[in-house]
Amino acid sequence: MGTNFFIRPVLSSDNEQIANIIRTVLIEFGGNKPGTAYYDYDTDHIYEAYQKPGQVYYVAEQNGRLIGGCGIKPLESSNSEICELQKLYIYSNARGLGIGKLMLEKCLEFACDNFYKKCYLETFPNMQAAISLYQKYGFYKLDRPMGNTGHCGCDVWMIKDL
Repeated sequence: MGTNFFIRPVLSSDNEQIANIIRTVLIEFGGNKPGTAYYDYDTDHIYEAYQKPGQVYYVAEQNGRLIGGCGIKPLESSNSEICELQKLYIYSNARGLGIGKLMLEKCLEFACDNFYKKCYLETFPNMQAAISLYQKYGFYKLDRPMGNTGHCGCDVWMIKDL
Protein backbone atom coordinates (compact mmCIF):
# COMPACT_ATOMS: atom_id res chain seq x y z
CA MET A 1 0.00 0.00 0.00
CA GLY A 2 2.95 2.36 0.50
CA THR A 3 3.36 5.11 3.06
CA ASN A 4 2.37 8.11 0.94
CA PHE A 5 -0.49 9.60 2.92
CA PHE A 6 -1.36 12.91 4.50
CA ILE A 7 -3.60 14.02 7.34
CA ARG A 8 -6.04 16.89 6.96
CA PRO A 9 -9.25 18.20 8.55
CA VAL A 10 -12.42 16.46 7.42
CA LEU A 11 -14.48 17.95 4.57
CA SER A 12 -18.23 17.60 4.07
CA SER A 13 -17.51 15.51 0.98
CA ASP A 14 -15.73 12.95 3.23
CA ASN A 15 -18.83 11.91 5.19
CA GLU A 16 -19.68 8.78 3.21
CA GLN A 17 -16.08 7.51 3.01
CA ILE A 18 -15.33 8.00 6.70
CA ALA A 19 -18.65 6.40 7.74
CA ASN A 20 -17.69 3.38 5.63
CA ILE A 21 -14.27 3.16 7.34
CA ILE A 22 -15.82 3.38 10.81
CA ARG A 23 -18.41 0.69 10.10
CA THR A 24 -15.97 -1.61 8.29
CA VAL A 25 -13.55 -1.55 11.23
CA LEU A 26 -16.33 -1.99 13.77
CA ILE A 27 -17.59 -5.06 11.90
CA GLU A 28 -14.01 -6.41 11.86
CA PHE A 29 -13.82 -6.14 15.66
CA GLY A 30 -17.40 -7.18 16.46
CA GLY A 31 -18.44 -3.63 17.34
CA ASN A 32 -21.39 -3.44 14.98
CA LYS A 33 -23.90 -3.42 17.81
CA PRO A 34 -26.10 -0.87 19.60
CA GLY A 35 -24.23 1.40 22.00
CA THR A 36 -21.29 1.90 19.63
CA ALA A 37 -20.27 4.39 16.93
CA TYR A 38 -21.74 1.96 14.40
CA TYR A 39 -25.19 3.44 15.10
CA ASP A 40 -24.19 7.04 15.98
CA TYR A 41 -25.93 9.77 14.04
CA ASP A 42 -22.55 11.52 13.87
CA THR A 43 -20.98 8.58 12.02
CA ASP A 44 -22.89 9.57 8.89
CA HIS A 45 -22.40 13.29 9.52
CA ILE A 46 -18.77 13.52 10.67
CA TYR A 47 -18.08 16.89 9.07
CA GLU A 48 -21.14 18.52 10.64
CA ALA A 49 -20.48 16.87 14.01
CA TYR A 50 -17.04 18.48 14.44
CA GLN A 51 -17.58 22.13 13.50
CA LYS A 52 -17.89 23.79 16.91
CA PRO A 53 -14.96 25.42 18.73
CA GLY A 54 -12.86 22.95 20.72
CA GLN A 55 -13.47 20.04 18.37
CA VAL A 56 -11.86 18.66 15.24
CA TYR A 57 -11.88 15.56 13.07
CA TYR A 58 -8.89 14.57 10.95
CA VAL A 59 -8.78 12.13 8.07
CA ALA A 60 -5.84 10.29 6.54
CA GLU A 61 -5.88 10.34 2.75
CA GLN A 62 -3.86 8.33 0.28
CA ASN A 63 -4.15 8.61 -3.49
CA GLY A 64 -7.43 10.51 -3.21
CA ARG A 65 -9.00 7.88 -0.96
CA LEU A 66 -9.60 8.08 2.79
CA ILE A 67 -7.95 5.35 4.83
CA GLY A 68 -8.65 6.51 8.39
CA GLY A 69 -9.88 9.19 10.74
CA CYS A 70 -9.82 10.45 14.33
CA GLY A 71 -11.34 13.34 16.29
CA ILE A 72 -11.49 15.34 19.49
CA LYS A 73 -14.60 16.75 21.17
CA PRO A 74 -15.41 17.98 24.66
CA LEU A 75 -16.49 15.01 26.79
CA GLU A 76 -20.29 15.14 26.92
CA SER A 77 -21.71 15.85 30.42
CA SER A 78 -18.29 16.45 31.93
CA ASN A 79 -16.26 19.47 32.93
CA SER A 80 -14.87 21.66 30.16
CA GLU A 81 -11.28 20.58 30.84
CA ILE A 82 -11.84 17.01 29.60
CA CYS A 83 -11.99 16.11 25.93
CA GLU A 84 -12.73 12.79 24.30
CA LEU A 85 -10.66 11.12 21.60
CA GLN A 86 -13.29 9.81 19.21
CA LYS A 87 -13.64 7.51 16.26
CA LEU A 88 -10.02 6.53 15.60
CA TYR A 89 -10.47 3.98 12.85
CA ILE A 90 -8.09 2.89 10.09
CA TYR A 91 -8.70 0.38 7.30
CA SER A 92 -6.89 -2.89 8.05
CA ASN A 93 -4.64 -2.64 4.95
CA ALA A 94 -3.43 0.78 6.11
CA ARG A 95 -2.47 -0.23 9.65
CA GLY A 96 1.16 -0.47 10.66
CA LEU A 97 2.18 2.60 8.62
CA GLY A 98 2.14 5.01 11.58
CA ILE A 99 -1.16 6.61 10.59
CA GLY A 100 -2.83 5.98 13.95
CA LYS A 101 0.19 7.35 15.78
CA LEU A 102 0.25 10.53 13.67
CA MET A 103 -3.49 11.10 13.98
CA LEU A 104 -3.34 10.52 17.74
CA GLU A 105 -0.46 13.00 18.06
CA LYS A 106 -2.32 15.57 15.96
CA CYS A 107 -5.47 15.18 18.07
CA LEU A 108 -3.54 15.43 21.36
CA GLU A 109 -1.78 18.55 20.08
CA PHE A 110 -5.17 20.05 19.21
CA ALA A 111 -6.45 19.16 22.69
CA CYS A 112 -3.49 20.90 24.35
CA ASP A 113 -3.84 23.94 22.07
CA ASN A 114 -7.49 24.15 23.16
CA PHE A 115 -6.58 24.05 26.86
CA TYR A 116 -7.98 20.64 27.70
CA LYS A 117 -6.34 19.12 30.78
CA LYS A 118 -7.34 15.47 30.24
CA CYS A 119 -8.22 13.27 27.28
CA TYR A 120 -10.68 10.39 27.69
CA LEU A 121 -11.50 7.54 25.32
CA GLU A 122 -13.57 4.38 25.07
CA THR A 123 -12.78 1.23 23.13
CA PHE A 124 -13.19 -2.56 23.02
CA PRO A 125 -10.90 -5.08 24.77
CA ASN A 126 -10.16 -6.92 21.51
CA MET A 127 -8.67 -3.78 19.94
CA GLN A 128 -5.31 -4.66 21.49
CA ALA A 129 -3.13 -2.74 19.02
CA ALA A 130 -5.12 0.44 19.69
CA ILE A 131 -4.98 -0.06 23.46
CA SER A 132 -1.23 -0.60 23.25
CA LEU A 133 -0.86 2.63 21.25
CA TYR A 134 -2.93 4.56 23.77
CA GLN A 135 -0.86 3.20 26.66
CA LYS A 136 2.37 4.24 24.91
CA TYR A 137 0.99 7.77 24.86
CA GLY A 138 0.21 7.76 28.58
CA PHE A 139 -3.42 6.67 28.64
CA TYR A 140 -4.35 4.44 31.54
CA LYS A 141 -7.44 2.32 32.19
CA LEU A 142 -10.34 3.41 34.37
CA ASP A 143 -12.77 1.21 36.32
CA ARG A 144 -15.86 2.90 34.91
CA PRO A 145 -16.93 5.24 32.11
CA MET A 146 -16.96 9.02 32.32
CA GLY A 147 -19.33 11.56 30.82
CA ASN A 148 -22.30 10.64 28.67
CA THR A 149 -20.93 9.26 25.41
CA GLY A 150 -23.90 7.03 24.63
CA HIS A 151 -21.47 4.16 23.99
CA CYS A 152 -22.64 1.59 26.49
CA GLY A 153 -21.25 -1.08 24.13
CA CYS A 154 -17.66 -0.05 24.89
CA ASP A 155 -16.14 -1.55 28.01
CA VAL A 156 -12.58 -0.24 28.07
CA TRP A 157 -12.27 3.30 29.39
CA MET A 158 -8.99 5.21 29.40
CA ILE A 159 -7.76 8.69 30.26
CA LYS A 160 -4.57 10.71 29.93
CA ASP A 161 -3.35 13.87 31.62
CA LEU A 162 -2.36 16.49 29.04
